Amino acid sequence: MKDEPLTTVVGVIGGGQLARMMVPPAINLGLDIRVLAENEGSSAQIAASQVGDYTDVETVLAFAADCDVITFDHEHVPAHVLAELIKRGYSVQPGPHALEFAQDKLRMRQRLGDLGIPVPGWTQASTTEHVTGFLAEWGGRAVAKTARGGYDGKGVRVITSAAEVADWLELLQPGESLLLEEFVEFRRELSQLIARRPSGEMALWPVVESIQADGVCSEVIAPAPHSQGKIADMAGSIATQIAAELDVTGVMAVELFETTDDRILVNELAMRPHNSGHWTQDGSTTSQFEQHLRAVLDLPLGATGLTAPFTVMVNILGGPASGDMLSPFPHAMAEHPTVKIHTYGKEPRPGRKVGHVNASGDDLPEVAYQARGAAGFFQV
Repeated sequence: MKDEPLTTVVGVIGGGQLARMMVPPAINLGLDIRVLAENEGSSAQIAASQVGDYTDVETVLAFAADCDVITFDHEHVPAHVLAELIKRGYSVQPGPHALEFAQDKLRMRQRLGDLGIPVPGWTQASTTEHVTGFLAEWGGRAVAKTARGGYDGKGVRVITSAAEVADWLELLQPGESLLLEEFVEFRRELSQLIARRPSGEMALWPVVESIQADGVCSEVIAPAPHSQGKIADMAGSIATQIAAELDVTGVMAVELFETTDDRILVNELAMRPHNSGHWTQDGSTTSQFEQHLRAVLDLPLGATGLTAPFTVMVNILGGPASGDMLSPFPHAMAEHPTVKIHTYGKEPRPGRKVGHVNASGDDLPEVAYQARGAAGFFQV
């Protein structure tokens, strides 16, 4: 069998922290990673990069010209731009036929329903009457979401009347709708990460528990406590079916609800490395960032076992009041020498994700204490 030459130039559209964290494993693997950043000073500009508009076809084509594969830091690249890349013969991973289900929540709900994947009760709504009818059907309370663009609590509202989304309804263009979902009573939120390469190989990480604060991920516990057996099997089966049926390539996060009536429901999909997988940098044999690079290049996937019984990831939200991200390092390092600190090169701002810390060990309360303590040095 003759070895095929390796593709080595990876182009990442989007200059955020996810692209930034692909850089170290790319260097380790001998890859050339390049970034199309949205603006100067983007988090990922530690890599060779250019600044440009990812919604402009010619800008993206010029960026892609020297790349062997194109992948993403976010899901916001317009469909017509992706279509033109495919038309010109570029390798786009994940492809637009899969990415559309992460870009549009209504399309995602429709497709998952067709596949028999468990999801919350839902409908699409474009009028006050639609909203009022759904609320009456589901006990007077619902979750309203914009079909596109929302993340970290943005574009999501818990409502009890149509008046609470009147402004969103007014902004809808012809043919557009909001997504309305049942208000799910859940015990906890889970996340199942999976990687898939174009040739079909897949690899799962252990299912994790994610803890939210004001709609933003605050902490992740890996593996999710008391998840062995049925819960892990269900989460893994759901992610595997979605990845195969949608022809996903790269890393995908399936965000899940474990409900009070013992259901496991899909909440969201992200077809890229994800905040709930940052723990893998220090708690797994293969990080989600290395795995994503392997997967989009169709290279054999790495092992996903744990390097310690537990890893806790805590996000650094906002940053120090002084605005100086460097000054807390000596104190955090001295007090918590086992904790790994990851910062994103971002200016501190209230509520902004500017970094995270990972702690690992065999005693979960102690691991959580170490992670929270180290993160506390960096937060307002």
